[in-house]
Amino acid sequence: MRIAVYLPLLLCLFAPLGARPLSERCEPRLATWLLTLSSLLLAAASTLSLGLLAITGLIRVPRLAALGHWSAHTAQHDDPTELSIALLAGLLLGGAVLMAARMLWRRARSLAATAAEAACLPARNGLVIVDDDVPDAFALPGLPGRIVVSTGMLHTLDETEHDILLAHERAHLTAHHYAFVALAQLGAAANPLLRPLATAVSYTVERWADEAAVTTTGDRIRVARTVGKAALASHRTSARTNRAVLGMLGRRSHRDPLATAGPVPRRVAALLAPPLSRRPALAVATAAVLAAATLASAEAAHDLHRLLETVGVS
Repeated sequence: MRIAVYLPLLLCLFAPLGARPLSERCEPRLATWLLTLSSLLLAAASTLSLGLLAITGLIRVPRLAALGHWSAHTAQHDDPTELSIALLAGLLLGGAVLMAARMLWRRARSLAATAAEAACLPARNGLVIVDDDVPDAFALPGLPGRIVVSTGMLHTLDETEHDILLAHERAHLTAHHYAFVALAQLGAAANPLLRPLATAVSYTVERWADEAAVTTTGDRIRVARTVGKAALASHRTSARTNRAVLGMLGRRSHRDPLATAGPVPRRVAALLAPPLSRRPALAVATAAVLAAATLASAEAAHDLHRLLETVGVS
């Protein structure tokens, strides 16, 4: 446990650095899967590491050690983990479990309420049109799900753009994008270091839906214009958001053109560029990181098992 138990925690420090490259350079569907799995597995591995470290502190307490028929004195002598580190790990573990449970409870209630609302909405072919001058459109998960579009949004877009909008929102429902976002956020709730991964998933599911709209319509430029037009209409009352959307038309940095741009300009720029490939190298690198975290956790658990056998008393 001298090294293996700390490796998942170390990987969680550096994993967020790969969130932006994956989301920007890898095909959106594959990027979404890789980022979601990374968030979940790294959160699970780091939480397990905290649990293993916390256990090494518990077996040093005589009364607790007696419950497991362990020798607290032997544990203090043979355990390589400092007591202060074990105590800190226990506190972090408690926080991780509490935040993850809180997030699960809130998300379960939210999805249940959304499903109930979707079931009550009158729809034609899954489409609900709301009489509202404010331009808006979103996918409502449920059994079945619904696509909700305001009259304001319909008046903003032409007929071809209506088809693009519906294709985009329908992709959110058919591919269950809400589940990817929820799972990535669960990992981030357990380990706040992984929040960039969850943020990247929120972006890649939109890119996934954009590409689905391109597949349906066959016109990348038209889809890009629709994305920008709908975003401008939806946020026309917010000057800050308008500036972010229009950022793609302004002066760009020579070092990284979209380094400080918001998600909408990045989506539009991606649509105006050729389709992204699957990037096997990025996928292999991500798989290697996840394998390393999993193997390190397994090795640390095995080492703890051997330690417990060593400090056991008959």
